[in-house]
Amino acid sequence: MEEKLWKDHCVLLNKDEENELEIFGYKTQSCRKALCIAGYIFSCGALLLLFYWKPEWDVWANCIRCSLEEADVVLLRTTDEFQRYTWKKVTWIDLSTLVLPVGSNSGGPFVADKDSVLNRAVMKPQLKMRCIQVQKIRYIWDFSVKEFKKVGSLEDSNTCHSIHHKFGAGLTREEQAIRRLVCGPNAIKVEIRPIWKLLFKEILNPFYVFQAFTLTLWLSQGYIEYSVAIIILSIISVGLTVYNLTQQSTKLHELVEEHNKVQVTVCTNSEGWKELESCCLVPGDMFLLDGKKLALPCDAVLIDGSCIVNEGMLTGESIPVTKTALPFTESPMPWKTHSMEDYRRHILFCGTEVIQTKPTGGGPVRAVVLQTGFNTAKGELVRSILYPKPVNFRLYRDAFKFIIGLSVIGMFGFIYTVCVFVSHNKPVAEVVAMALLLLTVAVPPAIPAALTAGTVYAQRRLKKKKIFCISPQRINICGQINLVCFDKTGTLTEDGLDLWGIIPAEGSRFQKIHKFPSNTPLPWGPVCGAMVSCHSLVVLDKKIQGDPLDLKMFEGTHWEVEDSSTAQDGALGICIVKPGPKASRAPVEGIAILHQFPFSSGLQRMSVVSRKIGEEQYDLYMKGAPETVSSFCRQDTVPANFLKELNTYTSQGFRVIALAHKVLNLGKDADVRSLEREEAESGLVFLGLLVMENRLKQETKSVLQELAAAHIRSVMVTGDNLQTAVTVARNAGMVHTGSKVILVEANEPEGSAPASIAWRLAEGCKANTAAPHNICADTEERITLEGETCNYHFAMNGKSYQVITKHFYSLLPKALKAAHAGISLSEQEASVSSPFTSRTPSVRCVPELIREGRAALVSSFAVVKYLTLYGLIQFVGTALLFWKLQIFGNHQYLIQDVFITLLVCLTMSLTEAYPKLAPYRPPSQLISPPLLLSIILNVCFTIIMQTCGFLLVKQQPWYTALASQRHCSPGNQTVSSSSPGGNGTSSGAQSTVLSYENTTLWPLCSINCIIVAFIFSKGKPFRKPIYTNYVFSVLLTLQLATCLFLFLADMDAVYSAMPFLCTPVVWRVYILLMLLVTFCVSFFAEDVILQNKHLWLLLKAWFGYQSNSQYRKWQRMLQKDPSWPPVNTKDFAAKSMEAAYINPTYENSDKD
Repeated sequence: MEEKLWKDHCVLLNKDEENELEIFGYKTQSCRKALCIAGYIFSCGALLLLFYWKPEWDVWANCIRCSLEEADVVLLRTTDEFQRYTWKKVTWIDLSTLVLPVGSNSGGPFVADKDSVLNRAVMKPQLKMRCIQVQKIRYIWDFSVKEFKKVGSLEDSNTCHSIHHKFGAGLTREEQAIRRLVCGPNAIKVEIRPIWKLLFKEILNPFYVFQAFTLTLWLSQGYIEYSVAIIILSIISVGLTVYNLTQQSTKLHELVEEHNKVQVTVCTNSEGWKELESCCLVPGDMFLLDGKKLALPCDAVLIDGSCIVNEGMLTGESIPVTKTALPFTESPMPWKTHSMEDYRRHILFCGTEVIQTKPTGGGPVRAVVLQTGFNTAKGELVRSILYPKPVNFRLYRDAFKFIIGLSVIGMFGFIYTVCVFVSHNKPVAEVVAMALLLLTVAVPPAIPAALTAGTVYAQRRLKKKKIFCISPQRINICGQINLVCFDKTGTLTEDGLDLWGIIPAEGSRFQKIHKFPSNTPLPWGPVCGAMVSCHSLVVLDKKIQGDPLDLKMFEGTHWEVEDSSTAQDGALGICIVKPGPKASRAPVEGIAILHQFPFSSGLQRMSVVSRKIGEEQYDLYMKGAPETVSSFCRQDTVPANFLKELNTYTSQGFRVIALAHKVLNLGKDADVRSLEREEAESGLVFLGLLVMENRLKQETKSVLQELAAAHIRSVMVTGDNLQTAVTVARNAGMVHTGSKVILVEANEPEGSAPASIAWRLAEGCKANTAAPHNICADTEERITLEGETCNYHFAMNGKSYQVITKHFYSLLPKALKAAHAGISLSEQEASVSSPFTSRTPSVRCVPELIREGRAALVSSFAVVKYLTLYGLIQFVGTALLFWKLQIFGNHQYLIQDVFITLLVCLTMSLTEAYPKLAPYRPPSQLISPPLLLSIILNVCFTIIMQTCGFLLVKQQPWYTALASQRHCSPGNQTVSSSSPGGNGTSSGAQSTVLSYENTTLWPLCSINCIIVAFIFSKGKPFRKPIYTNYVFSVLLTLQLATCLFLFLADMDAVYSAMPFLCTPVVWRVYILLMLLVTFCVSFFAEDVILQNKHLWLLLKAWFGYQSNSQYRKWQRMLQKDPSWPPVNTKDFAAKSMEAAYINPTYENSDKD
């Protein structure tokens, strides 16, 4: 029973999707609501603020748990590691005001699509629907399955036939109205949030609330100067944040708003065609593409005709893509399943531009609306900007833990102060004020601001190197990168391919190679016919555009493209190619390309149906991956040495494409568009191999060598032939001379035989299992590298990877789902697809980004360590003075807080990255032994130094507990002077400020802050030396000189401004000696011990310490496994429903 109640109370929203959420049902209770309102009033809004920070507490306090069906409030929780909460009200949609379809009131469907969730969501007889809206997406309650279902899309269960049959004639006016009300307008609306809302949200941040409390306390104690400085900085910080958010919101609004009001021609079932604004479109609407350029306002599936679109907005590559109509077949499978991996070729995505349309026969090009609003491809991109995923990085979590730790220390200080002041019978108001003051001293309010400053400086340095960032938090994450995945074509190699040669095949034998460029043009024949017609090139603005491979192949023939929008009979627009002046003589006037079966990465091939002008014969030409194309050819036409010839060229790093041909036996006026692809692409004649050359970029080898020297693994991901990838990896230095490459080939179960995985050495490698080796795991077609010691590398294709994930998953115990940082090589300043964009299309941006990431990370650690020490130094000094019921003066605090600390925080991170990548990474967490020891030791040093000064000054013969004289005579003896100035914290506090303890502790505290700033500003190996940061170096020198001047100068002006007492010169020398000893000890501990990596490695070896990370555990186990890596062996999956291949090494690793 309890289990059923929980099941009704909690379900998954968007199950197995990236934005999966847990949803819980709650019902508002009046008495709880009343108690909460009373709590808001009596707490002066503090409870309301707490509920703002913790929305789940708000729901738990105001509501009671119930089933989702009864709920009027739902609590949502992300299923990722962050488990963030939000809550939403359940609202109602009233359909009773609409004119409903005939029969719907008597139990008939509300919409024609009987499988639609809209029919299962209506509460009868009230004619209402329950709904919630989460991150711009609307969900309605499905009474049949007791879940909230997404609306704004056509059901994926529709078949090809049902899409044509249900929606091919358009929707009725009544159904359009119902869908429009339920799904909402087809618009991607990004509101420009009012400044007051942004300001309100920013200042309610817990940090600013704590800061407001601290400033209120300081102002009440007369500490006006520093408080005003912090207030001004906070206003500037908040103002800049709000300004940036407003600018981003405005830009995004302008970017999407122009596409919300596009005019489209829509067909209704009863009224025919009519013009509508795109915001009125609903899923299931059928609209017309009339040949004009159109920015698509929705996702749609093409049901008639074909068109060419520019999908640059989605892919970043402005290459024309051909879209074809969804076939009108009776297949019972859902349409996406029927089209397999190639279903995208039928979809027109929102935000892409229709460049050209090609009608079928006399009918127009038609499409059915698939998704609207934020459900579309463009809507998803905008939502990813509006609701970015939080960055999981230890630095920010550890910094928060540091603040909590300092708060705990502050609480001890609070208790200590209460005890001291109460024991001296001080007034309650003074006790509370002093206790709170010591509490706030321990927690520096500048930690978040200082971390932000470091990131801003790193972002500015990256911008100078033409690397732009839309997620600044990820800069620090780049400092921890230890693996980089590279695309091959256009990234490691040049963008364009050069046509190197063609190897024709005739009579099942390869003929003499024809190389390019050549003085002799390519002779006419089937090979030439394939090269001039088997492509997706189009003429746009009098320029041939298309895939770079197609362009190079076509240019090699010296033929020309003539673009004809329509044929003379008004039928389909066709592409006609004709021989150019430099082409070889051909017995044809030209070739008309009548139909195209587009290329897809899933199919690895493309085909065209063409006809020679003036002839009746139809030809089919195919090009694609050699292994794929040869499988569609008659085996008697494929040369016996096909694989050997293929390997000859792929092993040299060439890209190889196969060509094939078939004469189609069709009638004179056959409709080529009705051809089934599977039937047409069979029994082909193998024509030969097209060899393309893709040269490495000049900088590729040096960049990969630099990453290898820094022990950063490099991985290649490519859609190219596996042997080509291996060769390019060797040429690029990714696989070193002498290293072995193991090709991994996994196969699905066949009949009674289980799934298998075979391991074989690539050609040219000899097994040497006795040699030491590290394992470089790999996915898809990838080659990996781990430093110079990696003797084995794995390579596999995408198909093998899919089999391994399905049947041998224990070999991939934890695969990376998403990269921590991505770099797009683009001319734009920002790309939605990746957080970093390099306007220089070079892989040099990778080490640059890692260098800046490491420098930013080390700077962040240094700033947090410094601020922690600054807070604790000031905390110790203030606590010691509180023992004597004394306190530093306002001007003394002002110099420490503003002149020293604030300026140090703003300039410490200006140090640039070290030009050479170190062979190890900086620490990834603040709470690590070296960093914690650094803070603990320095705190110990400052406690010892300040306590010694505090105790020793009392032993001096000239010491008096209550001094009323300040100035020194020419003989440096204390003499009477004017009464003290008003530098106290209260009207009667002068005697508590003027003391020898104060005069001793202030220089110890202030100069100690400068010492730790210098010591924590370490340069090599991640940052340049401190003297290269000119601003910081000059600032530290100026601060030290100022502190020494104030401490040593016997001037009336100094004594008037600072609550100092005159002390003998010898005592001042003792203080400077204490500071010098502290500096030497701190420097030795930090630089010689704590930052000595060799010493830590020695200590780890001495104590037998081993890393507990899973990666290192697996690595140690595999090194001990004599059977790993398997070479020239074959393994089989277990014969069970689980299909679980068990590797003993990985099985044991789970028990650690």
